[in-house]
Amino acid sequence: MVEHDSATHVHDVIGIGIGPFNLGLAALCQPIDALDAVFLDENERFDWHPGLLLDCATMQTPFLADLVTLADPTSRYSFLNYLKASGRIYAFYIRESFFMLRAEYTQYCRWVAGQLSNLVFEQRVEQIDYDEAVGCYRVIAVRPATGEPTVRRARRLVLGTGPARYWPAGCDGLDGPVCHAADYLAHREALADKASVTLIGSGQSAAEVFHERLASAGSGQRLDWFTRSSRFFAMAYDKLTLELTSPEYIDYFHGLPEHTRHRLGQAQKPLYKGIDRDLSDAIYERLYEKDLHGSANVGMQANTTLLAVTRDAARNEYVLDLLQAEQGLRFRHRTQALILATGFSHRVPGYLEAIADRIRWDGQGRFRVSRDYAIDAAGDRIFVQNAELHSHGFTASDLGMACYRNAVILRQLVGREVYAIERRIAFQNFDARRWASVEAGAPHVESDRETP
Repeated sequence: MVEHDSATHVHDVIGIGIGPFNLGLAALCQPIDALDAVFLDENERFDWHPGLLLDCATMQTPFLADLVTLADPTSRYSFLNYLKASGRIYAFYIRESFFMLRAEYTQYCRWVAGQLSNLVFEQRVEQIDYDEAVGCYRVIAVRPATGEPTVRRARRLVLGTGPARYWPAGCDGLDGPVCHAADYLAHREALADKASVTLIGSGQSAAEVFHERLASAGSGQRLDWFTRSSRFFAMAYDKLTLELTSPEYIDYFHGLPEHTRHRLGQAQKPLYKGIDRDLSDAIYERLYEKDLHGSANVGMQANTTLLAVTRDAARNEYVLDLLQAEQGLRFRHRTQALILATGFSHRVPGYLEAIADRIRWDGQGRFRVSRDYAIDAAGDRIFVQNAELHSHGFTASDLGMACYRNAVILRQLVGREVYAIERRIAFQNFDARRWASVEAGAPHVESDRETP
């Protein structure tokens, strides 16, 4: 590949990936004249889970958790300003709901993206290396449609490429009508004439797809839902639990030993992978109505893990090997179509290979993320968005904490607190050392936390 080095200009920061987190950071960067920032994305425009823009699907965070408001309530890029500009603020007010529709959130993000001058789409990052002579990173990207390369330089990086679709073992590359839930809408019509459809997975996405498929279940189509979760649980949304999405809980979680954080991460999955209570109720109501009219042709089974999938081409079916964990019972299930609502997993982007020695890693080959979201050896050159579940807890993927994280990252980029950063918002305490005596002999707490 022949590189075309269009300029020797060095940006202050390059953001890679333009999802909600980096889009919010770009919006907060825009008013800062002293900061030279540019954000790159391989897509033609902002797109966020287009395969899940189902009718009536809502966000799980209140509208105040938009791209900018919790960092800068006066920002022109707020959701309320979008509503005003689009002539819909009174309709939203009369609707009396804190939760915007998911399609509405996508439209809002595109509205913001259309006003920002620091976004460059159709740029797929292929490689990043370090220019020792200049003391900056070189970001090599290509235009997907043409393969035309460009080279940009920056002193700092913010990685926001996000997680990739997770395919259970043996499912990636299967022939026939199988799809990940994130691509559901593109496959919806193809599922209409199938005699049976099976959904694997848990959480909001699985529930949304199941709820929509229920309209077809019983009218000639069988619908089954298997999840390895212990139950079809609703997301915890009580106020004291929500205090875990706070700066001081991040302080506490980050300061715990790695093995403790891992254990907590497993136990806390219901806090962010559950089903919205209204949707859970709606599913039950639809099941009840179908049962009343004798038209329910539905199966639901929790505690069940998918072990393997094979394709029976002669019968045009998938054969699923499943295990009910509590009973230790293995069984088989046949279906004509398969939807995998198995979520996403983090992978180290291949474009980091050339600078891997400049990045800090933990014992499991993951980013070793500082309290201020940096992963480089110096602690102030490479930052991550939504890649710190193992170090900062479930707030990593929480849209409600995105503005907080972006304000912290901006403080590191600019060298001052551009947007006020909250230190304490919770009524409860998490760190017991608050109660411990400061005298000699006070309990010692093992920690690998770094000083911010």
